[in-house]
Amino acid sequence: MSSSVADKAAAFAALHRRPGVFVMPNPWDAGSARLLAGVGFEALATSSAASAMALGRTDYQLTRDEALAHARSLAAAVDLPVSADLENGFGHPPEAVAETIRLAAEAGLAGGSIEDASQETERPIYDFGQAVERVGAAVEAARALGRPFTLTARCENFLHGRSDLDDTIRRLQTYEAAGADVLFAPGLPSLEAVAAVCSALTKPFSFMVGIPGKSFSVAELEAAGVKRISLATSLYRVAMKAAKAAAEEIRRDGTFSFLGPR
Repeated sequence: MSSSVADKAAAFAALHRRPGVFVMPNPWDAGSARLLAGVGFEALATSSAASAMALGRTDYQLTRDEALAHARSLAAAVDLPVSADLENGFGHPPEAVAETIRLAAEAGLAGGSIEDASQETERPIYDFGQAVERVGAAVEAARALGRPFTLTARCENFLHGRSDLDDTIRRLQTYEAAGADVLFAPGLPSLEAVAAVCSALTKPFSFMVGIPGKSFSVAELEAAGVKRISLATSLYRVAMKAAKAAAEEIRRDGTFSFLGPR
């Protein structure tokens, strides 16, 4: 029997409260969402880059309406909670961020993330005060929904050349104090850095696997204090690599060995 949106949202929030770590993979369309649900994962999330690439675009090229329509199709395809990568909220003002959270909830999502990357070349990361204000607006909008919505606040320093662990921790602590349910800092360089971040927070920390040399096992991440693991574009890239290799074999050799033994 299909669960209601509220039930899915409550189940998603509960995953963050139970002991141990959980993996939340990132499908790129309804079919891959159903595949991952069938494998046995308990929650899924969109990846802004994978969602864009599945539609023939690059990261950050989808409009808010396009991103939410894509997320809605994934949420409708599975009887699992789905969270969304909501980028920077699709606008600089706090009011734009709040509206994105309201629309994400209307789309049937159990949660979503808001990042402090501005998508501006000269100022890639929002100033501290503005970043905190934007998280606060997202929290206020989420709390006004009348049902659970797990809000993740992301510090993007390490993805934008700002390898400042102290500033990253300061931002995450302040986002936590502003009411974010989960904290996230993609691109951390080592398990030691991951452990330092986790020990500085009281709320769940999410880690992104997918960067070579900066991806660690589930057991290692759990030992460092991570609660949730996402995969970004990893599965999409694996699938496309396999499809490309098969297509190249057909064009080059006229054979179909990728199908396995006859």
